[in-house]
Amino acid sequence: MENTINGIHHITAIAGNAKKNYDFYTRVLGLRLVKKTVNFDDPGTYHLYYGDGNGTPGSILTFFPWEGIATGRRGARQVTEIGYSVPEGSLDFWLKRFENNNVIYNKPAEKFGEQYLTFLDPDGLKFELIVPKTADNRTPWETAEVTAANATKGFHSITITSNKIEATAKILTGVLGYRLLEQHVNRYRFITDAVENAAIVDLVEVPGEVAGHVAGGSVHHVAFRVPNEKVLMEYREKIAGLGLHITDKIDRNYFYSLYFREPGGVLFEIATDNPGFAVDEPAELLGTGLKLPVQYENLRSELEKTLPSLV
Repeated sequence: MENTINGIHHITAIAGNAKKNYDFYTRVLGLRLVKKTVNFDDPGTYHLYYGDGNGTPGSILTFFPWEGIATGRRGARQVTEIGYSVPEGSLDFWLKRFENNNVIYNKPAEKFGEQYLTFLDPDGLKFELIVPKTADNRTPWETAEVTAANATKGFHSITITSNKIEATAKILTGVLGYRLLEQHVNRYRFITDAVENAAIVDLVEVPGEVAGHVAGGSVHHVAFRVPNEKVLMEYREKIAGLGLHITDKIDRNYFYSLYFREPGGVLFEIATDNPGFAVDEPAELLGTGLKLPVQYENLRSELEKTLPSLV
């Protein structure tokens, strides 16, 4: 099954203050800053990548931090929740940690037989820490305060809210190779069998829900994973054949991408595993230097002065 989607590659969201974003994700959540670069379309803004120790696809959460951006609104036609996998027995640790760091959270609950804890980041982006039914054996990034016993393992799932799920479900099943696993009330769980983790997309159908507004604290897009450019371009042909607009292949330095908007309104990306995040700095130094696309290298001295300090 080479020509298949291997679950979630990365998720990109919008933040406000860059330092606040960096502090929350590296200190409170205990993620590694994997890459510090700039927005390809707005080089005066960071593009920050967080993940596990190696920047493994399925663990990568990225942000465009635009200072002063208005707060978005969750609603239909959006990715409304990001689910991280955490170890069994870790939710008490996270409850105390969120309490001590003034993080907004809800009490643990359960869905599809899995315990989860909902919380918001400083910009209002909504997350769930989920204890999966099957043990997640991925190796997490550890810090002095967030050790392996409690650390996030990478993505568990995403949730898309829609007024009507049929068109999105057809893309998941007919194009991306997902299947309907189970349903509870208006939540439909789709899964790919190609990978063990970062494999779930939940569709929640709310006919009367107002469309959300993508801004601060919102998911900008979700990227699905393929192994290489050959498979990437096979997907381009497949999606274009459905009459959907899809971009040409774009070199994002650390992966190659295609973008299209699925019929339900969410921006989807398909991204390759190659070449990876160690292409421009060794694995042990990931995230330590400002890495610029070649077209912006001439702006380095200016950007090093104007981009906000993260420390």
